[in-house]
Amino acid sequence: MPKVDRRILKSQEAIKKAFIELMAEKSFDQITIQDISDRANVGRRTIYDHYLDKFDLLDKLIAEHINELRMLCRAAADLSFAEGNLMWCKYFETNYPFFSTLLASKGALAFRSQFLAFVIDELEGDVKVDEGINQGMRKDIILKFFGAAIVETIIGWIMGGLIEPSELVAEQMGILLDRNL
Repeated sequence: MPKVDRRILKSQEAIKKAFIELMAEKSFDQITIQDISDRANVGRRTIYDHYLDKFDLLDKLIAEHINELRMLCRAAADLSFAEGNLMWCKYFETNYPFFSTLLASKGALAFRSQFLAFVIDELEGDVKVDEGINQGMRKDIILKFFGAAIVETIIGWIMGGLIEPSELVAEQMGILLDRNL
């Protein structure tokens, strides 16, 4: 495995942190590479060494979080829906500043569509239409329905300020999934 230069990692983390902070302060359209450069205390060239533009930076941040959620799903493969959901909810709580800022910005649509595609992909193996309560139904419709329900529940929970405890959200989503899948 190639050795990663700590300076590169430090620069990338500073850039991401600066970008998230700026997203909390102003609209995505108003953020410039110069703003990010100034806040991160790195040169513009350093930003362009890692990202094509602010859209690429946003896409890569979203992809990193989706990848983390995917790894959580793999770790939760043998758990109940409620237990797996709790892992997700704890992840969203831990990363609340990023997600709440993202969802209040123009990045919300990009995140929502990538998150939905990810959730549908993760549910794919759990949806059975050849037996049980969903016998004879169309799998694609079931996946879109439950995928959208999960995404909107999580987004609503985050945008509501995480008022409900993560255990409650995870448990109730788990019960609904168990009842219907």
